[in-house]
Amino acid sequence: MTAIVWFRRDLRLADNPALSAACAAHERVLPVYIHAPDEDGEWAPGAASRWWLHGSLEALSGALVGHGGSLHLRAGDSLETLLALCKASGATAVYWNRCYEPSAIARDKRIKAALREQGIDAKSFNAALWVEPWQVATKQDGPYRVFTPFWRSVRAQLAPDAPLPAPQAMRFATVSGGLQLEALGLLPRIRWDGGLRESWTPGEQGALDALELFADDALNGYARLRDLPARHGTSRLSPHLHFGEISPRQIHHILQRDTQRLDAKRRLDLEPFLRELGWREFAHHLLFHFPQTPTENFSPGFASFRWAEPDEALLERWRQGRTGIPLVDAGMRELWHTGWMHNRVRMVVASFLTKNLRQHWREGARWFWDTLVDADLANNTLGWQWVAGCGADAAPYFRVFNPVSQAQKFDPEGDYLRHWLPELKDAPLPLLHEPWKDAALLARSGYPAPMIDLAASRHDALAAYQAMRGRG
Repeated sequence: MTAIVWFRRDLRLADNPALSAACAAHERVLPVYIHAPDEDGEWAPGAASRWWLHGSLEALSGALVGHGGSLHLRAGDSLETLLALCKASGATAVYWNRCYEPSAIARDKRIKAALREQGIDAKSFNAALWVEPWQVATKQDGPYRVFTPFWRSVRAQLAPDAPLPAPQAMRFATVSGGLQLEALGLLPRIRWDGGLRESWTPGEQGALDALELFADDALNGYARLRDLPARHGTSRLSPHLHFGEISPRQIHHILQRDTQRLDAKRRLDLEPFLRELGWREFAHHLLFHFPQTPTENFSPGFASFRWAEPDEALLERWRQGRTGIPLVDAGMRELWHTGWMHNRVRMVVASFLTKNLRQHWREGARWFWDTLVDADLANNTLGWQWVAGCGADAAPYFRVFNPVSQAQKFDPEGDYLRHWLPELKDAPLPLLHEPWKDAALLARSGYPAPMIDLAASRHDALAAYQAMRGRG
């Protein structure tokens, strides 16, 4: 008997429930990846995500070759392709791991029903989350809207169980007609991706290496260092998690095992990190129960908020890191070069866009979607709505991050700013944080004057918020 294992965002061999179940129940498996970006609707992968996907598929293909098989690549309608592959291979079952975006849920339900109508067994599994969105509820049997009680419920269910090993006795079916990876067109034609290649190693082994580095170094002191953008104080596992190169269960198990050798005080850093992974779970919980939120405010009260008119010139300066506000510009340049941005800086650049510039949060979400290697619909939606003040358990709108004080607090020596703003690398520290105070520095460095007055724009944002509350 043959089964198809339909890979999507579970691009690993270890702790892969669909792969393990298929190998256990069938004589042969046919590993398949179907490139069907149109099925993601308006949230097809952006340019940085496509770059990562190419590397991740390349790594998965190499891992399967190491086990004596190969990854069969196709492009086109997923259901039509699966039916054709079942016919060609004689497969009697299709196994996959679940995705949780609204379009993916609708597609997978349709495919599961259609396969079963044809007498083909269809089985799906959880490989991406600790707890699936429908498995946790409030006492009123509704979805959570506040993180802390949600996390309390999820945390009580966690156990650092050993994850599934990669199947060792895989036997493979083969069919003709597969595509070469390059045929999927995932890499940019004009190679702007040098910074991404310098910064990342997509794939299952890259994920495990990143986790090992984090466990050996950054986890020690995580609660204190995670807000310092110049330090390697965060895990940088987010793109590996998004593409399913590693699972939350693997991370929990490995870190719990490795931190046992630390003293009790240093072991305390594990809990803040698990809590951050809990926010990822919360994001998927919200997206499942409130599928309209990628484009609509979670809070209905914000429907009457008066955003500023879209201003393409302002948006372009923000995207390019030419706002004249050092921490904002450093973050946006880090994003463009590496496809990633430190979380503390993400909050600052998002606050600047939605409050100081009063541009709609959707403008920022779209740019992040195209430029982040870890672009994830659930996380991206939660993050932007949280900062904008219109999301679940959001920061209040009147909390406006001051980019100057944030840089002074979290980059006190200016290491992060000097790295990403080389034109200011020789500026004295006080002026590095506020270069507009020296016109001569701006003139000789070429760094732009601020595009907006921080104090005045904060005042205008709060006035708009008060007006909304008055209308409400």
